[in-house]
Amino acid sequence: MKKNGLTISTVFEAESGNYGEGTGNIMSLKHMTRAGGKVYTYISRQALRYSMIQQLQWGNTPVKASGSGQKTVVQFQPNASIREYPEVDLFGYMKTGDKNSDNKNARTRSAVVRLSNAVSLEPYKADMDFLTNMGLARRLGKDAVNSIAQSEIHHSFYAYTITIDLDCVGIDGNDNTKLPANERYGRIADFLSCVEFLYRDIKARRENLAPVFVIGGLYQRKSPFFENRIKLKNGNRLNTDILAETIQAIGEPTMVGCLNGEFSNEDEIKEKLAPVSIAEFFEKLKKQVKDDYASC
Repeated sequence: MKKNGLTISTVFEAESGNYGEGTGNIMSLKHMTRAGGKVYTYISRQALRYSMIQQLQWGNTPVKASGSGQKTVVQFQPNASIREYPEVDLFGYMKTGDKNSDNKNARTRSAVVRLSNAVSLEPYKADMDFLTNMGLARRLGKDAVNSIAQSEIHHSFYAYTITIDLDCVGIDGNDNTKLPANERYGRIADFLSCVEFLYRDIKARRENLAPVFVIGGLYQRKSPFFENRIKLKNGNRLNTDILAETIQAIGEPTMVGCLNGEFSNEDEIKEKLAPVSIAEFFEKLKKQVKDDYASC
């Protein structure tokens, strides 16, 4: 049976990657509360997508404003085809009908690349950063106003999952488009290269979101097998038992990539999961995708 599902779960180490609404002069991180009252920060899937689109240089898909006043929405142009624009190929679209045209029906395309939020693996413990503009205020002299603010900060390992419907890439039934296999592979290869070296610009910082651990592969089922399966225990020890059990339950070949020196139980990881380097993981994964499309 053909393997149409690609899924990988990755771990990266970063600091304060996504802010939400603040209160007064306090900038708040996006966070969620779990059992026992523990708080975990996260980077939203929308923020991850934004960073990916920018680094892939795919943000040139034409858009338009529809509606008026508070009901104005920005959406992709009706003629923005997946043939010319990889963004709408991989991440989907909704194009509402124009009441003044013959085509009044909305056209939609579901995303074929799906992202989860990147959730911290270590709880947030209310650390704060105290901020001022003293450097600039001193230039104005004694009468200068020195604004004060506070910012929540959190340094942690984060995990997120990517799931790709390989059989849907480059195919759009709305306009009967089907791209050649080599173009479909090229878009996925470019996307995986982006994930391998992903970063995020935020608050005058550039955070490295490149994986220090990654697990997954190509499968018959389009399931995010390793989502919510990556856990830390006793500090930065990776819980290998959950992952090994999940691999066994899947019953299909799974690859693991790991950066040396990141986890305190490195010997255990090597024994139970047999990882390769991060670079080799992505090289092999792209080779599997290429072979899969070559058989189409």
